[in-house]
Amino acid sequence: MARVHILGASGSGTTTLGAALAARLGQLHVDADSLFWLPTDPPFTTKRPTDDRQAMLHRLLPVSGQWVFSGSAPEWATALEPFYDLVVFLRLAPAIRMERLRRRQAAQYGKRIEAGGDMAVANVDFMRWAEAYDVAGPEQRSLFVHETWLATLTVPVLRLDSAVPLKELVFAVLSRLDRRQ
Repeated sequence: MARVHILGASGSGTTTLGAALAARLGQLHVDADSLFWLPTDPPFTTKRPTDDRQAMLHRLLPVSGQWVFSGSAPEWATALEPFYDLVVFLRLAPAIRMERLRRRQAAQYGKRIEAGGDMAVANVDFMRWAEAYDVAGPEQRSLFVHETWLATLTVPVLRLDSAVPLKELVFAVLSRLDRRQ
């Protein structure tokens, strides 16, 4: 049992690994996007106020609990940082990651993201933002921001290439958790 935080670029598989790891451990899984965004239609248009996000975070992920937290939240989940037992940083080649995102967006939103759909413009903006991850600076979620944040941590950081099968990723995290005991 542990408190694990999984992060990486959008499309790197943080939510997928988080859910699979939590299921394997029998622990709660919370994804940062479920706290960051208010439920709207179309989705991902309105950010939840920071104070509300933090209150939800403390309620759902108590420091005395055991859980898996996926997604990027270094600027608003700082209160949890001293309690992480392990941070997992997922990387994926940009071309593969962007293809995953294109497939995910099409599967989830279909005609809504096609030209004329109510999410078309937002999808183009999202894809541009996601594609910039590896080269952007501190102005957005980026490799730069993640590496800078990771360098401040005292907790172990496990770096994984998420191109490997999900079972292998789960095994790698479980193995690292076993070694810490």
